[in-house]
Amino acid sequence: MQPKSPSILECPVGRAVETVGEWWSILILRDAFQGATRFDEFSKNLGIAPNILSRRLAHLTDSGMFVRRRYQERPPRYEYVLTDKARDFFPVVAALLAWGNKHLAPKGEAILLANREDVRPLDPVVVDATDMQPITLANAVVIAGPGASRLMRKRLASLKAMNPAIAPVGD
Repeated sequence: MQPKSPSILECPVGRAVETVGEWWSILILRDAFQGATRFDEFSKNLGIAPNILSRRLAHLTDSGMFVRRRYQERPPRYEYVLTDKARDFFPVVAALLAWGNKHLAPKGEAILLANREDVRPLDPVVVDATDMQPITLANAVVIAGPGASRLMRKRLASLKAMNPAIAPVGD
């Protein structure tokens, strides 16, 4: 694990990266969203070394992304079941898929996200729940929340591009 500075631990992005930012973790979650639950399934799908897979699954379980459930007594075997916390991470994976298709697929999209009912390709975007408008760098700023420390408030006030007091509108 990386050193944990107070500004990283207080920042929701920092805490999220601490939980799922390691690339194997995101790929394990991707496979879990596609139905994988067992160690051997993750291992086969990802080609990951068993010791790394064990560590990542343990971390994701300790972080509340999976619940480990025994499915066989002899020998003891476990499956990794997504929690609500993990299911809430799915839109992040959908956004990564869309971004990857847009910017990293020179031969065309190899995988598309589709509507479960009519198999119509989906175009994931992040929107504001109130007005359903896309959230972009041009229309968003960060502000201190009610739990922000004095240090975090000072840090946020010093940011140029994300500070509503000094950020130019429409850039």
